[in-house]
Amino acid sequence: MGYIMDLRKLLGHRPLLQCGASVIAEDSRGRILLQQRQDNGIWAYAGGSVELDETVEEAARREFFEETGLQAGQLELLGVFSSPRMHFVYPNGDEVSNIDLVYICRDWQGQLQNDPAEVIKLGFFMPDALPQPIFEANRPALQAYLDQRGYCLPE
Repeated sequence: MGYIMDLRKLLGHRPLLQCGASVIAEDSRGRILLQQRQDNGIWAYAGGSVELDETVEEAARREFFEETGLQAGQLELLGVFSSPRMHFVYPNGDEVSNIDLVYICRDWQGQLQNDPAEVIKLGFFMPDALPQPIFEANRPALQAYLDQRGYCLPE
């Protein structure tokens, strides 16, 4: 978060256009890995900001590892997502409009372990039994992923 933190020192809570890199992990049973976020208690997939001079894929792998303890194997690009739904204010007042490049990961190594500074808990969930509420900024990508599997994200 060095680059974003440096910008925040200059701009305070004013809106930032932010590039995110995220991973929707699916296990062999078709369950989706979600995390309950520490900052707002809402459920989300793993992801975060791309740092200066970091590739988007490197950022996705780094964020996935930091938040889950897992090393991502092959990543498949689901898509690039941006919409008014992805403009939000963090609990600390920081405002962002996010552009998120989201990958699907079906193979990884390591032991599932949350980072308590960012994640309350981690869990795998069937697509028709996702925990609520889902992070609003994740909804466009999560729905695109679920569309491929014949599921609909509850409103």
